[in-house]
Amino acid sequence: MIVPPIATAAVLSGASLHAAWNVGIRGGRDRRASTAALVLAAGLIGAVILPFLPTPAGAAWPHLAVSALLHVLYFNLVAETYALGAISLTYPIMRGAAPALTAAIAALCFGEHLGLSGWSGLLLIAAGASLQSRRSGIAGEARALRFALTTALIIALYTVNDGLGTRVAHSSVAYALWTFVLPAIPTAVVLMRGRLSLLLKSATVPSFLWRGVGSGFCSVVSYSLALWAMTKAPIGAIAALRETAMLFGVLFAWWFLAERPGRRRMIALVMIAFGAMILDIG
Repeated sequence: MIVPPIATAAVLSGASLHAAWNVGIRGGRDRRASTAALVLAAGLIGAVILPFLPTPAGAAWPHLAVSALLHVLYFNLVAETYALGAISLTYPIMRGAAPALTAAIAALCFGEHLGLSGWSGLLLIAAGASLQSRRSGIAGEARALRFALTTALIIALYTVNDGLGTRVAHSSVAYALWTFVLPAIPTAVVLMRGRLSLLLKSATVPSFLWRGVGSGFCSVVSYSLALWAMTKAPIGAIAALRETAMLFGVLFAWWFLAERPGRRRMIALVMIAFGAMILDIG
């Protein structure tokens, strides 16, 4: 099945926003506090908008319950990962391994098959991510990579779960917003580990507050676009195309965090982009 152009545009726009909030967390001094601010801001945005949207169908609520649990794990893993490793090392692993796992789950459990060109594109994306994330001997890299791989598994699980939940919710936007509202407070509590007073104190700093609100907005819009696209095309295809966020992530980290990828990682980025193109036209 060819991914419709409008779905492609939505996913690519969402990918750039996803990369933006990840770079925002990595650029913060306290990654846990930055992530907690993002999650609370995203939850507040969702809570403000949800009263104007239809309530998801009853069949979607079990998926939302699972999604809430997975997102608590996800955001905590993201904070730990960025506390240990750079964007150019960990982000490609988190986003690159996830589509292979997602497509495998969707194919094995739900009968969604991408076809030869789709699988070729997916494998090329995964190979490029593997090349980009090869270790360079910096202290802490091994642990950062383990966290990144675990995060990729959680991404795959919530992507499949939420893709299915969106299809029965009858309102993709409402479903997406609930995935931010439900886990917001539990995620912040776990992230801060008894330091909520520190988070409240940090919220009085304008730069920290605006970073949290901006990151939360980017996160909400990014995932809403992805879930909407999953109602128009196979889950595996959308999940893999969404991983072009790696391109944006490394570019934004270059611009804003002074991370300079070498030749090997630039080659890997080209592989990822070409893999996404094959997947899209397959």
